[in-house]
Amino acid sequence: MATMNRRSSENKDDIGKGQKSSYFNLPPLDVSIAFPQATPASIFPPCASDYYQFDDLLTPEEQSIRMKVRECMEKEVAPVMAEYWEKAKFPFHVIPKLGALDVAGGTIKKQKYLPSLAQLQTVACWALTEPDYGSDASSLETTATKVEGGWILEGQKRWIGNSTFADVLVIFARNTTTNQINGFLVKKDAPGLTATKIENKIGLRIVQNGDILLKKVSVTDEDRLPGVNSFQDTNKVLAASRLMVAWQPIGISMGVYDMCHRYLKERKQFGAPLAAFQISQQKLVQMLGNIQAMVLIGWRLCKLYEDGKMTAGHVSLAKSWITLKARETVALGRELLGGNGILTDFLVAKAFCDLEPIYTYEGTYDINTLVTGREISGLASFKPAALGKRSRL
Repeated sequence: MATMNRRSSENKDDIGKGQKSSYFNLPPLDVSIAFPQATPASIFPPCASDYYQFDDLLTPEEQSIRMKVRECMEKEVAPVMAEYWEKAKFPFHVIPKLGALDVAGGTIKKQKYLPSLAQLQTVACWALTEPDYGSDASSLETTATKVEGGWILEGQKRWIGNSTFADVLVIFARNTTTNQINGFLVKKDAPGLTATKIENKIGLRIVQNGDILLKKVSVTDEDRLPGVNSFQDTNKVLAASRLMVAWQPIGISMGVYDMCHRYLKERKQFGAPLAAFQISQQKLVQMLGNIQAMVLIGWRLCKLYEDGKMTAGHVSLAKSWITLKARETVALGRELLGGNGILTDFLVAKAFCDLEPIYTYEGTYDINTLVTGREISGLASFKPAALGKRSRL
């Protein structure tokens, strides 16, 4: 018995030293081998989600731009998307290729920073949120103190995308003289500036969100943002950015639908394609209906913006409702793919996780509904009623 135990121990030691059976440490099977009926996400499906032919609403020039961007994303981004999402790293090598599309910067009026940013030769970040102030951003505590020839910034920011590698950081701080919110441009590597990556996110893992610490950071007078003299001015920027964010869940939902549409026709169970089953068709149609409504609202919102008629309530309703319906849509897509619905190889799991932060940032669902509620009722309800005498109940 002692001899057998010694040999058993020796065998375990041998295995621990690397003499493992041949099936250990092998790379995983290619998805096309494991599931020959299903094409992986790196080979992107054709668009099947424009059921009401909204593409016809675009001008030929707009259609050309859309196709140019899609081709670049299919060729340069889709093949590496799952890999970088899994590693929670940013694919910096694709930035020049995205910049070459020349689709940003059509409204540029200031010439110091914006042309380079539009071409993605430099990268910026927008730093408003703080550790203690998210939805209540107007109460931020980062300070800007006026000194001769410039300003001194002190404080912290959190959840700031691109902050760990941005060339220019747009920092919002409270002017200690006026008590109003102002904007400032801080260059990377400025003395007193540190940015640290936030780890362990479950969504938008490719985006590098960071914590920013500002310790006596000097900014010149010329790098104070003109036109940002109060939080109301900041709100104007938030309205425009919410318009862009409202389109993110639309694109994600369209991609999920396209993937599911193809997958259900390729994947077979019980001797038939999954698309042949009634419950699969019902879920597909529910997803498709959501997308048609989302696209129409997003398109109309853009037209209101172009005509100068878009209000804060308009864009907040769109952002909140679209993200709500997108959340439902990608959840249905995840169900339709069964076990493969949790693999990033099939796009849907990544989209499912990425929708969660989008549902929250640029104003949570609840905060955006309150913005619209204030506009349609004329009554603000952001803060709880003042605490009065204790209720007799």
